[in-house]
Amino acid sequence: MSTDKFRCGFVALVGRPNVGKSTILNRLVGQKISITSRRPQTTRHRILGIKTDKHQQIVFVDTPGLHAKQPRAMNRYLNRAAVDILADVDVVVFVVDATRWQDDDDWVLEKLKNLSCPVIAAVNKVDRLGDKAALLPQLQMLADKHAFAEIIPLSAKTGDQLQTLEAAVRQRLPESPPFYAEDQVTDRSERFLAAELVREKLFRKLGEEVPYGLTVEIERFKEENKVLHIYALIWVEKASQKPIVIGNKGQLLKDVGREARQDMQQAFGQKVFLQLWVKVKEGWADDERALRSLGYDAT
Repeated sequence: MSTDKFRCGFVALVGRPNVGKSTILNRLVGQKISITSRRPQTTRHRILGIKTDKHQQIVFVDTPGLHAKQPRAMNRYLNRAAVDILADVDVVVFVVDATRWQDDDDWVLEKLKNLSCPVIAAVNKVDRLGDKAALLPQLQMLADKHAFAEIIPLSAKTGDQLQTLEAAVRQRLPESPPFYAEDQVTDRSERFLAAELVREKLFRKLGEEVPYGLTVEIERFKEENKVLHIYALIWVEKASQKPIVIGNKGQLLKDVGREARQDMQQAFGQKVFLQLWVKVKEGWADDERALRSLGYDAT
């Protein structure tokens, strides 16, 4: 790969929870790197998605959703993980929802106003607007709130205007040799991705409160006889949550295991044997030490 006038840089995707940052990342990179669900705060870690071609390497950084209320240690961790990256990136993409503006959007924007790097506003979910004329007032509102480098309406779901966003990012990258190998698409291990895929299925199937009180820890990740054996431990905060996660006659946990295993086999390109357990760790999401022990270290 020639590095003559090669461009490379870090691009942070930031915004309040549930605006579609992870879906944008997956679309831009061309494969599933970051898990998604309709629930806020599905993303709990900074995750890199790396896109490389002959002329540039874009290192997208998916971040947890920023939110003003920080009642628990987990909320504070999520905000730290998102804010800390802002000082080290070359471009910021501020993702907002075309269908509604919230107080948290203003709160996030305040954290971006003094950055020295360009900030691009990506107005996502325009596919949900029945009347496209309703978009114009929001675009004007954004222009009035801040001198964005560009304001780009788009749809992560359909892919509409994502190439425009990518082009806007590319032209603002510094000249630099690539930071990562040409075939590398993320900085995260397969072990990490396995835990995230289990958590994604749980987030999609469980009721309102339970997903925020659980996390997934991989106890074993080993290949034997060309089969990847993965043992995953699901931690919940309360004893009452354990039977909910297991489901009636174990059906919910079986469904989670089946769907996660299918995704793992596609991601890892081999047969997977997946076993799941559920255990209780009281109050882990509001305990700084427990968070660190479970891998929540803002890195």
